[in-house]
Amino acid sequence: MNPSDDWRIPPQFQPDPDDLAYDLERALSAVVGLRASVPEDAYTAGVLGTERAGQGAVIREDGLVLTIGYLIAEAEEVWLTTNDGRAVQAHVVAYDHTSGFGLVQALSPLGVPALMLGSSRHVQLGDPVVVAGAGGRERSITARVVAQQEFAGYWEYMIDDALFTLPAHPNWGGTAMLGAGGELLGIGSLQLQYRAPEERVLPLNMNVPIDLLKPILDDLMTRGRVSDPPRPWLGLYATQDERERVVLVGLAGDGPAQRAELRAGDVVRAVAGQPVGSLADFYRALWNLGPAGVDVPLTMEREGDVFDMRVGSSDRERFLKAARRH
Repeated sequence: MNPSDDWRIPPQFQPDPDDLAYDLERALSAVVGLRASVPEDAYTAGVLGTERAGQGAVIREDGLVLTIGYLIAEAEEVWLTTNDGRAVQAHVVAYDHTSGFGLVQALSPLGVPALMLGSSRHVQLGDPVVVAGAGGRERSITARVVAQQEFAGYWEYMIDDALFTLPAHPNWGGTAMLGAGGELLGIGSLQLQYRAPEERVLPLNMNVPIDLLKPILDDLMTRGRVSDPPRPWLGLYATQDERERVVLVGLAGDGPAQRAELRAGDVVRAVAGQPVGSLADFYRALWNLGPAGVDVPLTMEREGDVFDMRVGSSDRERFLKAARRH
């Protein structure tokens, strides 16, 4: 979560301003470095660390920065760094667990332009993009969109129409995915493995599409969270195995699943009697039961034994430290 500053994209993969129909230098100046410090007793400290680094995209002239939320979860201190080396303190505005987006506000003028929000639903497979990191051309990469599809993560997270780009940016957290006009199409979230033809395994980036931000931005700015009731959260980490089973691989400390004495290796067979064969099936069945706090009827398998149980869900936000305002 705290990569070295001593790296650069190989020149042949860097974006060429002569190939683009917009002012590349201006667009890249809107991508800023981000460093966040998190208390050692924070709920997410054990998994995500206490010192986190990535980047974010300036989306308003007043210094509002869009990033990926895990960088700023429970942060007590945030600093932004412009491409010319100026450091500006910021505070956390919001972390939306449903989309994965995070917002921070610079406390002093950044002196950089804001990126225009594009339309991720108009993205086509094969479209060229620039995946922009803080630091200009040497920290940015020319890529193409290779997939736009549903993504389910092991931490009770799922989005529709995630944008996957290749080649992968090596410091992906909070990168800005720029379209043909320099508009912001998405924010970098993960690096995943892609099995290409001839059995080659290549890394690619998963980007959260910008269209997920537009209907919730006002809520995030005024309330710090969306107005919809929070989804039920169990506090578990799960994966889908080769037999199309949902298998628990870990539990969040003192979360509902741990309190219910679930274990790593347990298999989720059904939610409220509805069989699940994928993470997406599992999450949809869970979230369709109602808002956070609802009891979740589960059919589980453990070492060959099948049993039914109920787990009281919670609001994930209740386990996290509140953002510090300056």
